[in-house]
Amino acid sequence: MATAEIIAPTPSPRRGSAAREHFVRNPAAMFGVVVVVAAVALAVIGPFLTPYSPHEDAGQVLAAPSPAHPMGTDHLARDVFSRFIVGTRVSLMVGLSAASIATLIGLLIGAAAGYLGGWVDALLMRAADIFLTIPMLVLGLALAVILGPSIVNIILIISLLAWPSMARLVRSEFLSLRERDYVRASVAVGSSPWWIVFREILPNVLPLIFVGWSYEVGGAIITEAGLSFLGLGDLQAGSWGIMLQDAQRFLRDGWWLSVFPGLGIALSVLSANLIGEGLNDALNPKLRGR
Repeated sequence: MATAEIIAPTPSPRRGSAAREHFVRNPAAMFGVVVVVAAVALAVIGPFLTPYSPHEDAGQVLAAPSPAHPMGTDHLARDVFSRFIVGTRVSLMVGLSAASIATLIGLLIGAAAGYLGGWVDALLMRAADIFLTIPMLVLGLALAVILGPSIVNIILIISLLAWPSMARLVRSEFLSLRERDYVRASVAVGSSPWWIVFREILPNVLPLIFVGWSYEVGGAIITEAGLSFLGLGDLQAGSWGIMLQDAQRFLRDGWWLSVFPGLGIALSVLSANLIGEGLNDALNPKLRGR
């Protein structure tokens, strides 16, 4: 995940309004929002836009894009646009689900490490270091072979690979915030650790979590595409990665087979990162004047 300068400001109505206004005025971030909204809309209403099944013969083999088939047909005469819609739904589901699970795991581990410190911090961060030292794709390939190809397994694999980055971000923020005066005051008056974590520290970490989550979405989409392209995805699900795997044998005769799913992956990952950058700029006062 990108290592941007991220801080978690104390929430207030005025600051929240200023951050929202700054985000809306960011053209790159709004471009990302438009692309994501369009992708979600396509995944929801897309099946009503095409008369073809993504799994059945739709006419001519390797037909170029035309009014009847906006994205052409593949080597089995399946409509590529219909398959693209299915791929949009699968890739978004994997990206959002895996990023959410990884963020939750990273939040819990990072909060425990940062607030408790000591041997708990050392143990949890050494576990994170182990995951970070192993190349993500290599570990993902090994886990995919062991668990087998399915969407659920792919989501679990990506979640297990992605949590260390979030855990380290949350830990560093907790280490800083637990030394603030208002936290020390809560400790002095006898507030419980649960109260301090969930009412005093966590609200100030939420902006960082939102930024990190948006980056994780893009990373999850591209990781799923990579695993599927290498033959370890769910063939029945038909994600963009599966479409690219099918297209590699027809790069000369059917350029459209690789271009459209490739654009889908690139735009989705780019949009998630642009939203993350926009949130970081809006929520970090130090970056608003750049």
